[in-house]
Amino acid sequence: MSYLNDLFFGVYPYIAGAIFIIASWIRYDREQFTWRASSSQMLSSKGFRRASNLFHVGVLVIFFGHLVGLLTPHALYAPFISAGNKQLMAIIVGGVAGVACWTGALLLLKRRLGNARVRATSTKADIFILVLLFVQVSLGLLTIPFALGHLDGGVMLLLADWAQGLVTLQADAATHLLGVGLVYKLHIFIGLTMFVVFPFTRMVHIWSVPVKYFARNYQIVRQR
Repeated sequence: MSYLNDLFFGVYPYIAGAIFIIASWIRYDREQFTWRASSSQMLSSKGFRRASNLFHVGVLVIFFGHLVGLLTPHALYAPFISAGNKQLMAIIVGGVAGVACWTGALLLLKRRLGNARVRATSTKADIFILVLLFVQVSLGLLTIPFALGHLDGGVMLLLADWAQGLVTLQADAATHLLGVGLVYKLHIFIGLTMFVVFPFTRMVHIWSVPVKYFARNYQIVRQR
């Protein structure tokens, strides 16, 4: 079990990270015409806005919550909030965002599979990534009952130590997850797998955040 733990949570994260960066770079360099969100809103707008907004707002809160929660050293927030209170806050905020994201993903998946026009233009990768996202969010929500059973923040600190150990290239980072429950490990494994498939799906549009849009000059489309 120790060998598999080291393989999945000590080696696999670096493999996933390398594929994520290198394959994204290659796709952007060689296949820019495929670099798009491939929105299907023009094919059918019914229910799309609600589902998309729920999904995207939820996933953004979840992403940045994980980013800050896992990579912020305990010593920085310990003077202001205890590990237990931080975990409780993560459960509440993450739970609300998770339900929103789960609902949006379910509606988007139902639309993509149930709407004939949208289904006809969908690729296998489009359906696969939606299913993977839905499963991942479902696993994230399933961790909440387990987290409520240990509100001391101990498991949260182990997860943070693992993530920070990977970032700082510590060889023993995976050992922090040895005693962590299976639902957490599955959630982490699928999360890492999403980085692997990221460059080969429509998710690459995340790289193209229109930051310059907010600073550009006004464009006059029609003068009175």
